[in-house]
Amino acid sequence: MADDIATTTGIARHGASRLPSVDIDSFNLELKDEDGFLGDRASKGAFRKILDHWRKPLRKSGADPFGDEPSDKISKKTLDAMLVGDDTEASAVVHSAIEEFAQELAYVTRRFLKTKAWAKTERIVVGGGFRESRLGELAIARTEIILKSEDFKVDLVPIRFHPDDAGLIGTLHLAPSWIFEAHDSILAVDIGGTNIRCGVVETRWKKAPDLSKASVWKSELWRHADDEPTRDGAVKRLVKMLKDLIAATEAEGMKLAPFIGIACPGVIKEDGGIEKGAQNLPGNWESSTFNLPASLVEAIPEIGGHDTAVVMHNDGVAQGLAEVPFMQDVERWGVLTIGTGLGNARFTNRRKENGKDEKKAKDDDEAEKSEKKARKAKA
Repeated sequence: MADDIATTTGIARHGASRLPSVDIDSFNLELKDEDGFLGDRASKGAFRKILDHWRKPLRKSGADPFGDEPSDKISKKTLDAMLVGDDTEASAVVHSAIEEFAQELAYVTRRFLKTKAWAKTERIVVGGGFRESRLGELAIARTEIILKSEDFKVDLVPIRFHPDDAGLIGTLHLAPSWIFEAHDSILAVDIGGTNIRCGVVETRWKKAPDLSKASVWKSELWRHADDEPTRDGAVKRLVKMLKDLIAATEAEGMKLAPFIGIACPGVIKEDGGIEKGAQNLPGNWESSTFNLPASLVEAIPEIGGHDTAVVMHNDGVAQGLAEVPFMQDVERWGVLTIGTGLGNARFTNRRKENGKDEKKAKDDDEAEKSEKKARKAKA
């Protein structure tokens, strides 16, 4: 490992394509058509535009069930209630928006599945804030039906963990397994275009070595978009949030690992820099002179008396990694995260069964050799 990489982590590479449990075949793939980036057709903003489109005819006649409320201000909770409410016209508007959005999501998914990187994908997990609603779940289910009607043999499923937690929990899979043997928790950071979320993730490794029972013990959220900080101001606030969480774990007597996992938008380079895709973050995070992992190691050099290690990866990858324990019945799978944009990653499992099979074959060979040797000795 190169010296410049070792200074920021020492245990793993940032943005790595090979992790302890999976190979990452692709992430942050940017596909385009004549209208621009495909991800813009299946984002939270895209759904709101579609909703507004279906409101227009009713608005002209003065019968818009949502009144004067802008489409981007209507809460997911309100829309979910409209789906099953007594106002059939309002319900019809939301159902129409879901159907059109599902058609868009199916189009985008179809394009991903036709790329070389996403070939033979068996299952796609859908995460992001949009999934955290009944209308999001219906859109995902409708998209799956559309794709299967076109003979695409792929399942679409909502992410299991709460979308706010998934990105934090997923960073556990960036850490080497030996970390879990002596510690019960790690620090995790999920950076987005609107929010920065920090948390303490309990591994519960002794109950489930596959990390399927991991959970967020405590978290803090900062909506940086409201404050419009500088890049340095954002890092300073992030460091304070992490230090507060470290103090909380010490007060609770937890065994916090000297490890910080970071989920961040964009193409993450091996040295911890960001090549592209961080345009929604405060300030210039793509500068060659800026390195977030190195900044955190400098600000928090030790945790629990041990040198701090930091590993950073793409936020879509991290959210997908939370699903690793539940994807062991397939070989190739992907994640789409519907948020400000459309995050994406494709994984191939590195099956543990293969390792067991290889060991068994090796043991069988040794046993056969011993048996032959014993027969020769008798002869």
